[in-house]
Amino acid sequence: MPPCLDVYVWVPERNPEVLGRFIDSYVNADDPGDERLHSFVRVHVLGTANDADEKALDDGADTFTLYLRARDHYQAIITFTRDGATVLGLSVDAPDDLPETLRQADQLAEQLRRQFSAPAGRAGVELPPAGDSSEWYEEALVLFRTGELPTSSSDAPPSDP
Repeated sequence: MPPCLDVYVWVPERNPEVLGRFIDSYVNADDPGDERLHSFVRVHVLGTANDADEKALDDGADTFTLYLRARDHYQAIITFTRDGATVLGLSVDAPDDLPETLRQADQLAEQLRRQFSAPAGRAGVELPPAGDSSEWYEEALVLFRTGELPTSSSDAPPSDP
């Protein structure tokens, strides 16, 4: 199996409507690959959670990520960051023609940015989702970026001394 190119967009908040549209558009809800998806939808999209749903999603970590089977891509990824944002991602197969795959990934990033009003996107081979805005700016494994995160003192990229 070829490596995957992971394409992510940064959504500055946790918005139930955005989450629902991402799941409806990209996730194979009939066979999500992670049984927690249904609890996630009840908690974060529908607001109809029960104690079992909350317990199913509580893993004690300061970030939360679901890796799900996608409809038309290899994988769909939803991450809640430490700083209250949401990172949405899709993984695509990265065959030997990396320039063509990067061109398609750039188009996908722009599509996701428009669809979810995301200010920024990035992609890389086997790139994990960012856990916060400082991780978003880390360069290791990132092949391209598009757009900018909203600026605040905690969101700014590290400056050179």
